[in-house]
Order: sequence, then structure tokens, then C-alpha cells
Amino acid sequence: MTLPLLSYPLSSQNQRVAGFEVPGDEQPRVYSTDNALSGVEMDELIRAAYRQVFNEQQILECNRQQALESQLRYGEISVRDFIRGLATSDVFRRYNYETNNNSRFAQMCLRRLLGREAYNDREKLSWSIVLATRGLQGFIETLLDSEEYLTQFGDDTVPYQRRRVLPQRDRGELPFERMPRYGDDYRSLLESLGYFSQKRRSYPWMLGSYVCPPPRWDWQKAPSPTVVRLWNALAATGGVLLTLGAIAVALAAWGVIEL
Repeated sequence: MTLPLLSYPLSSQNQRVAGFEVPGDEQPRVYSTDNALSGVEMDELIRAAYRQVFNEQQILECNRQQALESQLRYGEISVRDFIRGLATSDVFRRYNYETNNNSRFAQMCLRRLLGREAYNDREKLSWSIVLATRGLQGFIETLLDSEEYLTQFGDDTVPYQRRRVLPQRDRGELPFERMPRYGDDYRSLLESLGYFSQKRRSYPWMLGSYVCPPPRWDWQKAPSPTVVRLWNALAATGGVLLTLGAIAVALAAWGVIEL
């Protein structure tokens, strides 16, 4: 049985204030497929979608979802389906969902998918319950099928931070991209594993202590013994050939042999 969404009170936020100002450079740029787009414009829309869902620090070539991109370019899926694919991808799960608790992940998705901040802690709790009971796929589906998302962005518009700047204010809200990918709890876990710091360790058979190097990633680990032996053999062979070549050049220079 699916639990209903826990009710929560609304609060005054910028996106709930009606705007009558003339759009300018400070207003967010809206990317939409309402009209036929050229190839360059479609590239910009796709990049805007990546920037909104993955944020700047995760826009890498290896994180691209090329199958989804192709389907969007040929009109097989809508922008909303493309956003759904990005938010349920293995990359998003690995770098965002698995590194956060449910409350912080819910807050992150409200920012990236609905373009606004959570109203209060009760709303975070409400969406955390949805995440816990329906899983990541069901949570993303609920957000993208919500009345708020369909009203604000529909099927053809890339989500964006709504009304970050108000004309009557000197400063607007901070961009949501400033929110780190993971919180203090995950950082504490990494620090407990030895990352971000170097710990000094001492042993009875050593005089003093030494700095313990931080853990290595898989690509930083030492090669296997077989690879080391093969490399040493190649290096020795190359050294012998270079030595013989140098001797031959010297003998040819003295006229002993001819090359």
C-alpha cells in the first residue's frame, strides 16, 4: 500500500511571488522545445538539462547518456522524459543518491527538478517518506508527475531555478549549484577512511612515526607482479640495445667498423 504524501505548510518564497517585470539578463534563460530547434539550440538545451540535474561538477564526457540524447534529438521522448532518464540514471544514483541521506537527497531533488527550495523540514520529511517507500524510481516519477512540475515546466521545458532574483532586492538568492554534492555525514565517512587528511602512525620497530599516505583509488594502485616483471624485462632489453648501439657508433667514429 502506497502511503499518501504527508501534508506540510507552505511558506513565502520568491517563486510564489507574481512577477510583472520586463525580462532581462538577470532572468533565467528558459530552454524549451515548443518550437523547432536547430542542432546548436538542441545542444544548448541538452547541456542546460545536464547542468540542472547533474550540476557543473558532474558534467563529464563519461557521464553522458547518449541513448537519451539521441531519443530527444529525434523527438522520440520529451524533455520531461529526458530529465527523468537523467535523474534515474546510474550516474545520478551513484554520485547523489548513494552519498546522501534521504532528507538531503529530497532537498537536492526539489532544487534541481522543481526549481525551488524546500518550504520547511516537514516537506523534506514528506518527500523522504516517499523516497523510502517507493524507491528512487518512484520518488523521481512522483516529482515529475506532480501538478507543480507540470504547471511550471510541462513536457517541453528544462527545469530552472525559479525567480532567483527579485527586482526590489539588492541581492538575489544563491544559485542552487552552490549546494555540495554530498553532506557533512558522507564527508565524515570519507575522512574516517583516511581521505582529506594524513594521519601519523608509529610502530614499535620504527624510530618516531611516519605520515600514512591516503588510500589510493583503483587506478592508482600498484601494478601486478607479472606486469612489473614484464616491464623490467623490456627495460633491461632496451638498455642492452642502447648500450650496443652506443658502442657501435663509437667504433664507427674511430674507423674500427663501418656502419
